[in-house]
Amino acid sequence: MKNEEKIKLFLVDDDAVFLKSLEIEFLHHTDFIVETYATGELCLANLDKKPDVIILDYHLDGIDKTAMNGIETLDKIKEFSPDIPVVMLSSQDKIDVAISCMHHKAFDYVVKSETSFLRLQKNITAYFHFERIEKELNWYMARM
Repeated sequence: MKNEEKIKLFLVDDDAVFLKSLEIEFLHHTDFIVETYATGELCLANLDKKPDVIILDYHLDGIDKTAMNGIETLDKIKEFSPDIPVVMLSSQDKIDVAISCMHHKAFDYVVKSETSFLRLQKNITAYFHFERIEKELNWYMARM
């Protein structure tokens, strides 16, 4: 598959070990272009690379307490481009955290676990599958 046809994925997490393991999973099990960032600020600085999807940690201030957190980063991403799907990722399995993420226009919320990669891969695949169906439906509707 040509690079311009591949899904460009940004992974953003301040946990270096988790970030690297997630990157390895995506590189070995998908045909995505994967870029990783340890802070929300670095992610925002690279939005001009036009990611197709972003996986963003809810807490991004583990290393630098002054760093922008995941919700602030999510809001800035949506200001830049409301159409970029952002999946929030957190070790917190709390409904109020998930609801907060959805209120800030996250596409989904995934709890960090040993099955995170599978869930993320499924979400991304579903998003692009539905996006393709929606385009086809719009094409058919425009022809009527």
